Amino acid sequence: MHATLAEPQSFSLTEKLIFLILAATSLGLFFRRFGPILKRILASKKDPDFKLAPVGRRVWDFFTEVICQAKVIKQRPLPGLAHAFVFWGFCAFALVTLNHAAVGLGIGFLDPAGVFGRFYYYLAAAFAIACAVGIAGLFVRRFFARPRWLGAKVSYESGVIAWLIFVLMLTYLAAFFTTKDSADARTLWWLHTVTLLAFLPIIPHTKHLHLVLSPATIFLSRGGFSKIPPLVGDEDFGLVTGKDLTQLVSLQAYSCVECGRCSEHCPATNTGKELNPKEVILGLRGYLNHVGPASEDALLNGVAADGTYGNHVSQKAVFQCTTCGACEFQCPVGIEHLPIMVGLRRGAVNTGTWEDDYGAKLFNQLERGSNALGISALERDKFVQKSGFPIFDGTQEYCLWLGCMGAYDPKGREIVTAFAQVMNYLGTSFGVLKKEKCTGDPVRRLGNDLVFQTLAEENLKNLAQNKVKKIVSICPHCVRTIQEDWKAYGTPPEIEHHTEFMARFADRLPKQNSGGKVVYHDPCYLGRYRDVYEQPRELVQISATLVEAPRHKERSFCCGAGGGLVFLGEETGDRVSHTRAKELVATGAQAIGTACPFCNSMFRDALGEMDGTAPELMDVAQLVARGLPAKEQTTVRVD
Repeated sequence: MHATLAEPQSFSLTEKLIFLILAATSLGLFFRRFGPILKRILASKKDPDFKLAPVGRRVWDFFTEVICQAKVIKQRPLPGLAHAFVFWGFCAFALVTLNHAAVGLGIGFLDPAGVFGRFYYYLAAAFAIACAVGIAGLFVRRFFARPRWLGAKVSYESGVIAWLIFVLMLTYLAAFFTTKDSADARTLWWLHTVTLLAFLPIIPHTKHLHLVLSPATIFLSRGGFSKIPPLVGDEDFGLVTGKDLTQLVSLQAYSCVECGRCSEHCPATNTGKELNPKEVILGLRGYLNHVGPASEDALLNGVAADGTYGNHVSQKAVFQCTTCGACEFQCPVGIEHLPIMVGLRRGAVNTGTWEDDYGAKLFNQLERGSNALGISALERDKFVQKSGFPIFDGTQEYCLWLGCMGAYDPKGREIVTAFAQVMNYLGTSFGVLKKEKCTGDPVRRLGNDLVFQTLAEENLKNLAQNKVKKIVSICPHCVRTIQEDWKAYGTPPEIEHHTEFMARFADRLPKQNSGGKVVYHDPCYLGRYRDVYEQPRELVQISATLVEAPRHKERSFCCGAGGGLVFLGEETGDRVSHTRAKELVATGAQAIGTACPFCNSMFRDALGEMDGTAPELMDVAQLVARGLPAKEQTTVRVD
């Protein structure tokens, strides 16, 4: 091995002309393919609520997710690290490649014999070795290990790309083992050049387009997890045709790397349903490629003959989404699946193309009544009276939001009663509203904006009239909807989840660990949506020994209730709740701890159909209340 990289010292005029012609051809082919894609993105409708500020947060996300590849590595460590090596190798090679082209024109600026040039060439060599190892590992994974999430169809273009990257690294490293005046140095330079120029035009034609677009996708995110954009004007019905696709949606559709992380963690995909988040995004990309953003063709159609959504996106699949957020959380290139899913649902609901008896019943119940369960509001009044809950009059510190499940579901009533006992023990003043309507969470996620707006406005008016400043709720869905979704129609009061409230007073709660084991299930709307993971665990450990399920925290598997699906009748394929319940039972814990009344309801049904003795099912509030002094544990009728 020689002291530094060997490069040809000079090129003939003919060689320079050949190089220029090849470079111009490569760049021309690249832009010939990339140009129409960029044109489609820019021709899409502008996102009405997009704001670049705050730039600092965007720069930080870009640094962590793009430069550091943090999400790529954390969520799939081995393949993620291999991918990161390839990415970092390309970053290190940016300066080397520019100099490589300059050398071909006789104007090289990195001197291999200079201090900086020698240092940088060796640094690039280290990254070249890592990149070569990384791309070889990814090649073996895709073509030999072949995880099913990558898809049944093998993309041979990926093999060509991998080979070209490997050759680029080898030709660079080989130049350290020859002299600058040798024929080998010139041969290696030309081989490296041709490989590089062959690689460039392939990028826009394959999933490797994410190399160009994903940094922009991550930097230009909507600015929040599952942030649903507003409908603007009387003619905006959601995502109905190509004319409704926004620039962010189109950018994200073209950024998909087809890695299958979204599919791997999707509860619908994992339980044999039609929905595959990756195919939804690829379906939108196919739509843009075939008919473009100016088309009035419907976005939602059936499934293509090959089982994909190439023509274009399946309506049935879109309405199987639980909005758990696993796909959006896992995506390494910044695709925001949930606004797209809800946008497609909006389009189907607002134009009347979605016909579902259960959905129609839910909408009707919330248009005419007060709750998603369709139960008379008098039943809530009876429960409040029997429980002895004080009515909020503006003097108490907290308004205890009962929600549909806390007010009408028998087990939900037990949970809210247990939490009220904890609040009483802590000496916190609270009251419940005389009248309360559903927050609108299920209709919001199902795409019925008209009903949602009515519920949000009525509830905001009611809270304002009662001078509510702080709310606490047992339901993560209520918390999310009140805190984020109601903002489109007013300023909601401050709200927190009951586990957050109790965790702040954990040092004042009685310690009563009996030695029993409790496996805690992370609700999607508390974990991924709100980033609350440690507070419930701290509370569980007050009363029991915490056990973790194989999939926990940000990787938690959905209970199946979200997205309004709990109200839409029987599922196709395996039931999501049963799949998750079996996983929790398999931990051997004596009890399952939840922090969401919907999760509790779903697991209650699933455990009831299992053989053998099922573990006890309790909300975190019930676990805490169990350790309170006997005088605090007042018996309350909840039926």
